[in-house]
Amino acid sequence: MAEAGPQPFIRIAGVSKRFGGFTAVNNVSLDIMKGEMFALLGGSGCGKTTLLRMLAGFETASEGRIFIDGQDMAEIPPYERPVNMMFQSYALFPHMTVEANVGYGLKYEAMSKAERGNRVQEMLELVQLAGFAGRKPHQLSGGQRQRVALARALARQPKLLLLDEPLAALDKKLREQTQFEIMSIQQRTGITFVVVTHDQEEAMTLADRIAVMDKGAIRQLGPPAEVYERPNSRFVAGFIGSINMFEGEVVADGGGLAVAAPVLGSPVQVAEIDAKPGDKVTLAIRPEKISISRERPAAANCFEGTVKDLAYFGKDSLFRVALPSGALVSVSSVNRERGRNTGAADWGEKVWLSFAPPAAIVLKD
Repeated sequence: MAEAGPQPFIRIAGVSKRFGGFTAVNNVSLDIMKGEMFALLGGSGCGKTTLLRMLAGFETASEGRIFIDGQDMAEIPPYERPVNMMFQSYALFPHMTVEANVGYGLKYEAMSKAERGNRVQEMLELVQLAGFAGRKPHQLSGGQRQRVALARALARQPKLLLLDEPLAALDKKLREQTQFEIMSIQQRTGITFVVVTHDQEEAMTLADRIAVMDKGAIRQLGPPAEVYERPNSRFVAGFIGSINMFEGEVVADGGGLAVAAPVLGSPVQVAEIDAKPGDKVTLAIRPEKISISRERPAAANCFEGTVKDLAYFGKDSLFRVALPSGALVSVSSVNRERGRNTGAADWGEKVWLSFAPPAAIVLKD
């Protein structure tokens, strides 16, 4: 008999949640492994926070079952679940010190005063706030308040930590720094984290796997690189990062298959295609996969256009190039040299765009 593989730590089986006539979560089934950093990603109203609240026990499923560490959560109230939740607002007590905030939940644990003190100190050291125990929340920066909330959530040593938009209140630079701190803490503690976010970059940085949600359902599930490089639908391709999309049709070309997109002119050579001649498809290409140059390159897929817009972001530049058909193509170019841009092109210039066949994504949905 074959040995059973690793069992999921969280099993969500056919779960739906309705509020009156509105379905917030629609027949979701999902397994999350122990020690995994998992992200629920989607726009406002997609059902990700409702699903998180059902894991926490704050909402009851209309249908389906939720198991945590093999135990059915149907009759388990929030305070008895091996779960803690870190809210977007952090919800720190303003009149309490950092130390008191972190230790608040431990008052109800079977611990001595000394044990509680040791646990609080351990958590403050974990989030690098050991010297801030006596401060009040208003004396801390946004990033420090976020770490206090994280320490408080971890203090009871939950088996599962739920984070609802944990970095939304931070500025971009601090958010990026804190993402790596959260990853480090998760790896050191081994606790299973489930993060809800609408920020694609945040999900891709933090998570081992991502579930992209839309209208209460999971549209794609997989590691960040797979979801980004191999989206399974127009929705996922458009939601994760920037992308160019063109309507086309699969055609026979030199013994193989290509995609004829009218706005591009000549057929596009692709490396992977699960379709047959005559099928209507969408051709998708990420801006960073496209090269831009003043001279025509020796490339399989090559198109001429005119630079209509140019945005300089420091580390890279974004070009919007108009093709003879009028279609606009976005191209991202890394600025490897000092200066306003790399000299790849300027406004109004004629340029050539090119990309390799593997860069082209063919979508049937």
